[in-house]
Amino acid sequence: MTRSVPIHLRLLRDTTAAAAAEMALMVPLLVLILFSAFEAGHFFWTEHKVVEAVRNGARYASRLPMSDVCPTSGTTTSNIALYTRTGQLTDSSASPVVPGWSNNNQVTVTIACDSYLDTGIYTSLAGVGTGKGATVTVAAASLTYPSLFETLGLFESSLNLNASASTAVIGL
Repeated sequence: MTRSVPIHLRLLRDTTAAAAAEMALMVPLLVLILFSAFEAGHFFWTEHKVVEAVRNGARYASRLPMSDVCPTSGTTTSNIALYTRTGQLTDSSASPVVPGWSNNNQVTVTIACDSYLDTGIYTSLAGVGTGKGATVTVAAASLTYPSLFETLGLFESSLNLNASASTAVIGL
Protein backbone atom coordinates (compact mmCIF):
# COMPACT_ATOMS: atom_id res chain seq x y z
CA MET A 1 0.00 0.00 0.00
CA THR A 2 1.34 3.40 -0.97
CA ARG A 3 0.88 6.44 1.03
CA SER A 4 0.08 9.68 -0.67
CA VAL A 5 2.38 12.56 0.17
CA PRO A 6 0.56 15.58 1.54
CA ILE A 7 0.22 18.44 -0.93
CA HIS A 8 2.22 20.93 1.09
CA LEU A 9 5.23 18.59 1.07
CA ARG A 10 4.88 18.03 -2.67
CA LEU A 11 4.87 21.80 -3.25
CA LEU A 12 7.96 22.27 -1.10
CA ARG A 13 9.88 19.64 -3.10
CA ASP A 14 8.73 20.86 -6.52
CA THR A 15 11.54 22.64 -8.41
CA THR A 16 9.91 23.12 -11.80
CA ALA A 17 9.93 26.76 -12.94
CA ALA A 18 12.25 27.78 -10.09
CA ALA A 19 14.53 29.66 -12.49
CA ALA A 20 11.61 31.63 -13.90
CA ALA A 21 10.45 32.58 -10.41
CA GLU A 22 13.95 33.69 -9.43
CA MET A 23 14.22 35.72 -12.62
CA ALA A 24 10.87 37.39 -11.94
CA LEU A 25 12.13 38.37 -8.51
CA MET A 26 15.43 39.72 -9.87
CA VAL A 27 14.17 41.73 -12.88
CA PRO A 28 13.13 44.87 -10.95
CA LEU A 29 16.49 45.02 -9.18
CA LEU A 30 18.40 44.44 -12.42
CA VAL A 31 16.44 47.17 -14.22
CA LEU A 32 17.16 49.59 -11.37
CA ILE A 33 20.87 48.77 -11.54
CA LEU A 34 20.82 49.23 -15.33
CA PHE A 35 19.12 52.65 -15.14
CA SER A 36 21.46 53.70 -12.32
CA ALA A 37 24.48 52.76 -14.44
CA PHE A 38 23.12 54.81 -17.36
CA GLU A 39 22.49 57.78 -15.07
CA ALA A 40 25.95 57.56 -13.48
CA GLY A 41 27.60 57.38 -16.90
CA HIS A 42 25.58 60.36 -18.12
CA PHE A 43 26.51 62.34 -15.00
CA PHE A 44 30.24 61.74 -15.49
CA TRP A 45 30.00 62.53 -19.21
CA THR A 46 28.10 65.78 -18.51
CA GLU A 47 30.57 66.84 -15.81
CA HIS A 48 33.40 66.15 -18.26
CA LYS A 49 31.71 68.33 -20.89
CA VAL A 50 31.40 71.23 -18.41
CA VAL A 51 35.07 70.93 -17.38
CA GLU A 52 36.11 70.72 -21.04
CA ALA A 53 34.00 73.77 -21.97
CA VAL A 54 35.47 75.86 -19.15
CA ARG A 55 39.01 74.87 -20.13
CA ASN A 56 38.27 75.74 -23.76
CA GLY A 57 36.92 79.13 -22.68
CA ALA A 58 40.07 79.83 -20.66
CA ARG A 59 42.22 78.66 -23.58
CA TYR A 60 40.33 80.99 -25.93
CA ALA A 61 40.80 83.89 -23.50
CA SER A 62 44.52 83.20 -23.17
CA ARG A 63 45.05 83.71 -26.89
CA LEU A 64 43.27 87.05 -27.13
CA PRO A 65 45.49 90.08 -27.77
CA MET A 66 46.51 91.81 -24.56
CA SER A 67 44.89 95.04 -25.81
CA ASP A 68 41.51 93.24 -25.97
CA VAL A 69 41.84 91.87 -22.46
CA CYS A 70 43.29 94.85 -20.57
CA PRO A 71 41.45 97.12 -20.06
CA THR A 72 38.55 94.72 -19.62
CA SER A 73 35.51 95.32 -21.79
CA GLY A 74 32.03 93.85 -21.66
CA THR A 75 32.41 92.53 -25.19
CA THR A 76 35.49 90.53 -24.26
CA THR A 77 33.91 88.91 -21.22
CA SER A 78 30.66 88.15 -23.08
CA ASN A 79 32.62 86.57 -25.96
CA ILE A 80 34.55 84.41 -23.51
CA ALA A 81 31.30 83.37 -21.81
CA LEU A 82 29.62 82.64 -25.16
CA TYR A 83 32.58 80.56 -26.34
CA THR A 84 32.58 78.66 -23.05
CA ARG A 85 28.85 77.92 -23.21
CA THR A 86 28.48 77.10 -26.93
CA GLY A 87 31.98 76.45 -28.23
CA GLN A 88 31.61 79.13 -30.92
CA LEU A 89 31.44 82.89 -31.34
CA THR A 90 29.29 83.28 -34.44
CA ASP A 91 25.83 82.32 -33.18
CA SER A 92 24.62 83.30 -29.73
CA SER A 93 21.55 81.07 -30.14
CA ALA A 94 23.66 77.98 -30.87
CA SER A 95 23.02 74.87 -28.84
CA PRO A 96 25.07 74.72 -25.64
CA VAL A 97 27.65 72.03 -25.01
CA VAL A 98 25.52 70.82 -22.07
CA PRO A 99 21.71 70.74 -22.31
CA GLY A 100 20.17 73.28 -19.97
CA TRP A 101 23.10 75.70 -20.09
CA SER A 102 20.73 78.41 -21.18
CA ASN A 103 22.53 81.74 -20.92
CA ASN A 104 25.93 83.36 -20.55
CA ASN A 105 25.09 84.55 -17.03
CA GLN A 106 25.88 81.03 -15.83
CA VAL A 107 29.52 81.62 -16.78
CA THR A 108 31.66 83.86 -14.60
CA VAL A 109 34.67 85.47 -16.28
CA THR A 110 37.20 87.21 -14.04
CA ILE A 111 40.12 89.08 -15.58
CA ALA A 112 42.96 90.36 -13.39
CA CYS A 113 45.05 92.85 -15.36
CA ASP A 114 47.43 93.74 -12.55
CA SER A 115 48.96 90.33 -12.00
CA TYR A 116 52.73 90.50 -12.14
CA LEU A 117 54.12 87.59 -14.07
CA ASP A 118 57.88 87.18 -14.16
CA THR A 119 58.40 83.45 -14.47
CA GLY A 120 58.35 81.00 -17.34
CA ILE A 121 57.64 82.60 -20.69
CA TYR A 122 57.21 86.01 -19.02
CA THR A 123 60.79 86.39 -17.72
CA SER A 124 61.67 88.70 -20.63
CA LEU A 125 58.80 91.06 -19.70
CA ALA A 126 60.24 91.97 -16.31
CA GLY A 127 62.37 94.83 -17.66
CA VAL A 128 60.25 95.74 -20.69
CA GLY A 129 57.32 98.13 -20.48
CA THR A 130 55.09 97.54 -17.52
CA GLY A 131 56.10 93.97 -16.89
CA LYS A 132 52.47 93.19 -16.27
CA GLY A 133 50.42 90.36 -17.62
CA ALA A 134 46.84 89.27 -17.18
CA THR A 135 45.23 86.18 -15.78
CA VAL A 136 41.78 84.99 -16.78
CA THR A 137 39.60 82.76 -14.63
CA VAL A 138 36.57 81.16 -16.25
CA ALA A 139 34.04 79.42 -14.01
CA ALA A 140 30.72 77.72 -14.67
CA ALA A 141 28.60 78.47 -11.66
CA SER A 142 26.25 75.73 -10.50
CA LEU A 143 24.67 74.30 -13.61
CA THR A 144 21.75 72.06 -12.78
CA TYR A 145 22.47 68.51 -13.89
CA PRO A 146 20.10 67.46 -16.72
CA SER A 147 19.08 63.99 -15.53
CA LEU A 148 18.21 61.29 -18.06
CA PHE A 149 15.38 59.75 -16.07
CA GLU A 150 14.07 62.66 -14.01
CA THR A 151 10.87 62.73 -16.08
CA LEU A 152 10.20 59.12 -15.08
CA GLY A 153 10.37 60.07 -11.43
CA LEU A 154 13.24 57.70 -10.73
CA PHE A 155 15.97 60.24 -10.02
CA GLU A 156 15.61 63.75 -8.72
CA SER A 157 18.05 66.18 -10.29
CA SER A 158 19.21 68.25 -7.37
CA LEU A 159 22.85 67.88 -8.39
CA ASN A 160 24.88 70.83 -9.65
CA LEU A 161 27.83 70.79 -12.02
CA ASN A 162 30.74 73.15 -11.30
CA ALA A 163 34.06 73.77 -12.98
CA SER A 164 36.69 76.48 -13.16
CA ALA A 165 39.93 77.08 -15.03
CA SER A 166 42.56 79.81 -14.85
CA THR A 167 45.17 80.75 -17.37
CA ALA A 168 47.61 83.51 -18.19
CA VAL A 169 46.90 85.68 -21.22
CA ILE A 170 49.72 85.23 -23.72
CA GLY A 171 48.12 87.34 -26.45
CA LEU A 172 49.01 85.49 -29.63
